[in-house]
Amino acid sequence: MSQDKIDMLQRALAREKAARKQAEKILENKAAELYEAKQKLEKSYTELEALLNRKDSELQGVFENIVDAYVIMDLWGKILKMNDAAVSLLGFQDSKVDFNLLEMVHPDEMERVAESFQSLMKNGTITDFHLNIISQDKAQKLVHINASVIYDNGQPVAAQGIVRDITEVKAAEEKLIESENRLATLILNLDSGVLLEDENRKIVLTNNKFCELFQVPVSPEQLKGADCSTAAEQNKILFKEPQFFVDRINTILKEKKQVVGDELEMSNGKILLRDYIPIYENDNYKGHLWAYKDVTLRRKYRKSLEAQKQKYSSIIANMNLGLMEVDNDDRILMVNQSFLDITGYKEDELVGKIARNVFLDRDNSEILSKENFKRKKGLSNSYEVKGYTKTGEERYWLISGAPNYNLNGEVTGSIGIHLDITDLKSLQAQKERLLEKLEKSNNELQEYAHIVSHDLKSPLRSIDALVNWIKDDNKDRLDEVSLQNFNLIETTLEKMEQLISDVLMYSSVGAETLERETVDLDVLISDLKTILFVPDHVSISVLNPLPKVKGEKVKLQQLFQNLISNAIKFIDKDVGLVEIDVKDKVTDYEFSIKDNGIGIEEKFHEKIFKIFHALNKSKDSTGIGLSIVKKIVDLHEGQIWLESKPNEGTTFFFTLKK
Repeated sequence: MSQDKIDMLQRALAREKAARKQAEKILENKAAELYEAKQKLEKSYTELEALLNRKDSELQGVFENIVDAYVIMDLWGKILKMNDAAVSLLGFQDSKVDFNLLEMVHPDEMERVAESFQSLMKNGTITDFHLNIISQDKAQKLVHINASVIYDNGQPVAAQGIVRDITEVKAAEEKLIESENRLATLILNLDSGVLLEDENRKIVLTNNKFCELFQVPVSPEQLKGADCSTAAEQNKILFKEPQFFVDRINTILKEKKQVVGDELEMSNGKILLRDYIPIYENDNYKGHLWAYKDVTLRRKYRKSLEAQKQKYSSIIANMNLGLMEVDNDDRILMVNQSFLDITGYKEDELVGKIARNVFLDRDNSEILSKENFKRKKGLSNSYEVKGYTKTGEERYWLISGAPNYNLNGEVTGSIGIHLDITDLKSLQAQKERLLEKLEKSNNELQEYAHIVSHDLKSPLRSIDALVNWIKDDNKDRLDEVSLQNFNLIETTLEKMEQLISDVLMYSSVGAETLERETVDLDVLISDLKTILFVPDHVSISVLNPLPKVKGEKVKLQQLFQNLISNAIKFIDKDVGLVEIDVKDKVTDYEFSIKDNGIGIEEKFHEKIFKIFHALNKSKDSTGIGLSIVKKIVDLHEGQIWLESKPNEGTTFFFTLKK
C-alpha cells in the first residue's frame, strides 16, 4: 500500500474518533437533561399527589358521599383519582387504575374534545358538555360533564369533573319528543275540531278541523297566542241561535265544570257536538280544552235508521212470513202476527216457552237442537222441519235461521223466519209421482217408436222391392216418363225411410243417458275426417288445439258430425272451407264451425233448430239434423246459435261445460 493511501486512512480514522467523542458528549448532556426532567416530573407528581392529598383531606366527606361520578385527571387525561360512582360508570373493577380517559372518547368526538379541552384551560371550567364514550366494559354511553381546572399557586396542575350517565335520559327525552310530535300531528289532523286555551284564554293549540268548522282563514300555527275572549261574539253568526252560542260559552267558562255532548246547530245546516274539559294542576286552573265534532251525517243516519226501523217493523208485523226470536236456551222471546196465524197460538201462549217442546216431535226437535248449536257458532242456514199447530194439524215449515248478537258481538240467541211449505211439499210429492209416470210413459213411447219405425220401414222396403220388380219385368216396355216416375217413387221411399230413421234418432237423444267420460275432441275430429265424405274442393281445418271435455262420446260425435256434414253439404264455392275453432271461457268452452257456403237469412236463424224445418228441400234433408244438434247441446248444459250472411257463409257457435 502506498504512503498516500496510509495517510488518507489515518486522517479518516482521526475524524471518526473526533466525531464519536463529540456524539458521546452530546449523549451525556442529553442524559443529564433527561435525568433532570425526570427529577422535575417526579417532583411535580409528588407535589401534585401531596396537593391532592391535601384537597382530599379538606373534601374527604364530600368526596365519599357524592352521588355522581367524580374524576380527577392530569392535564394529559390520565386518571389520578375517582370515586365508586365513577368506577361503575366507566366500567372499571376498582379505583386504582393506570388509564387515560381520552382512550374512552368515541372516535367521532375527538375534535370536539380537543376544542372543549382548550376552552377548559382557557376559562378554567366547562359546563353542560355532552360526550359519547365507550366505557371499559365496551358499553356506549352518553355522559354529561361539568369540569374545572385544579390550580397550585396559580398554575394549572390537574382537572376535576362530575360525570353523569344521561344515556337513558336522552333516549327517554327523544321518545318524549317523538311522542309529542306524533301527538301534535294526530291532533292537527284529527277529525274533531280542537281548541286548547290557557287560563288567560290565549290559544295554546288548535288544529285544521277547527279552522275548517269555524271558517278561520289562517293555519293553526298562526293562531297560537291569539286571544279568544272576543271569539264567541265574532263566531256567533255561524250558528242558528247566535246569542245562545255566546251565552252558553260564558256559562260554561264561569262554572268550569266538564261538559260532554253539547249540541249546536250551525246556520249552514251542520250539527256539532261540543265537549268542554277544564284543566287543573294541583287544584290550580290552567286552562281548558274545547272539542267540536261534526255529527251531521250521524244525525241524518240516525233519522234514516229510525225511519227504516219503523218501516221494517211494520213489514215484519204484517208480512206473511212467520218470525220468531229465541234465546240460547230456545226460549221464545218474540213472535210476529204471521207466526201466530201459521201456528194458531196467541202471543201469551208462546212467549217464555221452549220452542221445540211446543211445535215439534222428538225427531224434528233433535234437528232444531243441532241448528241452535250452529247459531251459537255464528252460522246461518235454512232447513225444513215438520211441526204441529195448536190444533195438532201436521205442517211443514222452511226455516231460515240466523244468530242474534248483542252490542258486544256475543250470540244471544237466534231469529228464524218460517215459511209454511205444506202445500209446496204436497205439490212436490205430486210432481214426483208425475215424473215417475212420465218416465214410464217415455220408456213405453221409446219402445213404441222402435216398433213403429220397424213396422213402417217393412212396407217401405216391400214397396221398393215391388217397384224394382216392375221395372225389371217391364224394362223394355216402359217409356222415359214412366221410368222417371218410378225413379221419383224410389227417391220418395228413400227419403221416407231416412225420415223415419231421423225421427227415431231424435227421440233417442236424451232418452238413453250414457256414462260421461273425458273426450279428447282433437282425436274425435281426426276420426270424423276419416269417415265423412269430404269432396276434393273442400278442406277442413282446426285453427286451435281442441280441449278435452266431459260428456257422452257418441252424442258429441253426432254433434260435430252433423254440423260439419251440414257445412260441407251447403258449400257452393269452387274452393270450400270449413274452419273449426275454440275459445276458453271462464266456465265453459265456446266452439265455432264456420263455412263459406250459401248462408242463411236472419229470419230463419231461430227456425232451423226446430224439428222438420229444413230450409233447403234437398232429397237427403229431413229437417231433423239441427234439432238433434240442439238437443245434444242442451243435454250437455250448453247453448247454440249462429251468425250468417247469404252467399258468404255460416258460423255455428255452441258451448260445452268444462
